[in-house]
Amino acid sequence: MGDFRPWPPQLRPGRALAHTHGASGSGSPHRSDSRPPQTPRGGRRSDLIGRLGTTPPVPGRPTSFLLLLGLPALLFALITWQVVSNGLLLRVDRRVSGALAHPDRFSELLADLGNVEVAVPVLVVVLAYVAWRGRAAGMYRWWLPPLAATLLMALVPALIVPLKELIDRPGTPVVPPGTGYYPSGHTATASVAYGSATLLLLPWLRTVHARRSLVVACAVVNLAVAFGLVRRGYHWPLDVVASWCLCTVLIASYWIFLVRVGLTGGRRECGKSEMW
Repeated sequence: MGDFRPWPPQLRPGRALAHTHGASGSGSPHRSDSRPPQTPRGGRRSDLIGRLGTTPPVPGRPTSFLLLLGLPALLFALITWQVVSNGLLLRVDRRVSGALAHPDRFSELLADLGNVEVAVPVLVVVLAYVAWRGRAAGMYRWWLPPLAATLLMALVPALIVPLKELIDRPGTPVVPPGTGYYPSGHTATASVAYGSATLLLLPWLRTVHARRSLVVACAVVNLAVAFGLVRRGYHWPLDVVASWCLCTVLIASYWIFLVRVGLTGGRRECGKSEMW
């Protein structure tokens, strides 16, 4: 009860009021013995950007949504508007295509990595492997991430084909006369197939080096597909960039879904589940 005196604390022999940082009486709310306050919120550590009680990545923050979903969607809308209205970006697009488009066998092989016959079987193998590992490990709702990846892959033609018909952009001078080249279907197939396969495999890799290597490999393959498409003359550069923007929204949404499953599903309801 002595802590509730109506007068200021008095100096006592052999004692001194601490006016150092973090001591009571210094204006700081922290304890003088450097221990955290006895509250759940005070006892939690902050994340990399100073928010309490979270560890990145955490979906739902306005900044995360802006960067992962809003910005690519905005860029896609801007590029689409330029293509439809024959804007200034198309002049740059034609110049870049004229400088890069020199068809050869190697560029054709790179572009083929975005074929449905190549990218989708890779995803199917990863789906089967992840489903088998998850079920064998007794993961809670082990079937949900592979199922979501399958639906995401099926969503690609449902989005790309109507856009191609609606925008009806002509192809480069290298390809036969025709329309329906915007956005790039090969780029979208490669981005979603290899990207979702990477996200599915990451939790099963034990070392940071292996995870980084997988992410780098995914990025290299997608860059190779884009280079092959432009180099071979199958697509304008803006066709590829717009498809990247659209697929970034899809992959980011899938990543957020996986994190949500990991935070609200497997970890909480199944003690052994630390992957999802």
